[in-house]
Amino acid sequence: MGDEITHSHFRACDFEAFREQLQGETRLLGEWFAEDGFSSRTPVCGLELEAWLIDARGLPAALNQPFLKRMDDPLVVPELAQFNVELNVDPAPLHGKALSRLQQGLQQTWDRCSEVAAGLDARVVMTGILPSVAQADLSLKNMSPMKRYRALNEQVLRMREGKPLTLDIHGREHLHVLHHDVMLESATTSLQLHLKVAARDAVRYYNAAQIVSAPLVAAAANSPYLFGKDLWDETRVPLFEQSVEVGGFAGASRGPVRRVSFGTGYAKRSLFECFVENEQHFPVLLPISFNEAQRDMRHLRLHNGTIWRWNRPLIGYDDDGTPHLRIEHRVLPAGPTVIDSIANTAFFYGLVHALASREVAPELQLPFALARDNFYAAARDGLDAQVTWLDDRKLPVRTLLLDQLVPLARYGLGLLDIDVQDRDLYLGIIKQRVRNACTGASWQRAWVARHGNDMQALTEACYERQQSGVPVHEWNS
Repeated sequence: MGDEITHSHFRACDFEAFREQLQGETRLLGEWFAEDGFSSRTPVCGLELEAWLIDARGLPAALNQPFLKRMDDPLVVPELAQFNVELNVDPAPLHGKALSRLQQGLQQTWDRCSEVAAGLDARVVMTGILPSVAQADLSLKNMSPMKRYRALNEQVLRMREGKPLTLDIHGREHLHVLHHDVMLESATTSLQLHLKVAARDAVRYYNAAQIVSAPLVAAAANSPYLFGKDLWDETRVPLFEQSVEVGGFAGASRGPVRRVSFGTGYAKRSLFECFVENEQHFPVLLPISFNEAQRDMRHLRLHNGTIWRWNRPLIGYDDDGTPHLRIEHRVLPAGPTVIDSIANTAFFYGLVHALASREVAPELQLPFALARDNFYAAARDGLDAQVTWLDDRKLPVRTLLLDQLVPLARYGLGLLDIDVQDRDLYLGIIKQRVRNACTGASWQRAWVARHGNDMQALTEACYERQQSGVPVHEWNS
């Protein structure tokens, strides 16, 4: 979905031609899996951070076009809405001081973004959902002027037979609204982590990423409010799932397999299973014809980009053209600060590596249905969630994090030969955040309890504390 397209209106023959190309590329990908034709230069880490542009009043500022022009930086790119941008960090081998280098790279880009935004009388802020965003902001007039976004909107509505999207979230309060385009998705801003893995290890890492999604989202929740309603700790999860509510085949355009979901199961023999599912179960959304060689996988990668599993396998290429496998971990919200984001990153990489390296595969100890239930419970209730872990015992996720998972993540970072000071710094932040029960979500709720339900003032409070650079568990309310 990151590449621009040439047009946004399609004919039946475009869909048929795309399906033929997709089938051919899927067959070729199967050969690569069978021959282990992927890069072995692993592990490599990378990240994407989605951010908001806000004005002097703390409201969304639809300025990403002049902002990006002034930035003139290939690491900062547009998002669906004109008040969102995406910051990238160059991928790097996952060892030594990789984490502190990620922080340095992200902080440098963030500081530059802040400078450029100030020149436009705007500011940049990172949060899972901007508290002050209103439903009226999420309109087509604020869509970024890229054909791929217009096409996505048209095709989603075509598959829904013109029916509006329904947002129905039951949390601490209840939100029920109708919306007539895909711009609801732009209210969700994420920290997306990438992990390049060897094909022989990919199943273990992919399944481990699914298992750790619940404790990760509980420890990092930062999206309690939407349109002034107090909903889930990580409201971003149901919001994203409902904002592009179209499904797969099986006789219904909206079911039974969803395009945004936790997935349908663990991988068994290889990640090729996910791409076969893509081809067999999901109608084509954007039937663009590319002229590149089949090995470039342009049709397959575009199709995969319109299926948003919370843990998504990706095909990429090394600098020498060798194809590689990446796992994109999509469960984390943006923010609350750069250092919080890197702490979340460290926790994910350490925990997923520790679980993937176990002699007994953890997916043999935790049924997929329980991993999925854990994820939604943690997204809804944050650190108050009850989850079932590998010993088949149900316990508070906060207890699990402090007693087992933070130490396990430290062990995993040790296996990766991550610098000891980096381990201490970033996992120390996770430990104190959980010990203090102060995630971004709980901080926002504490602020509202003290100051009232003023979402613009809450946005300003978040922005001011982000400027300090200190992690959220040290913020005052």
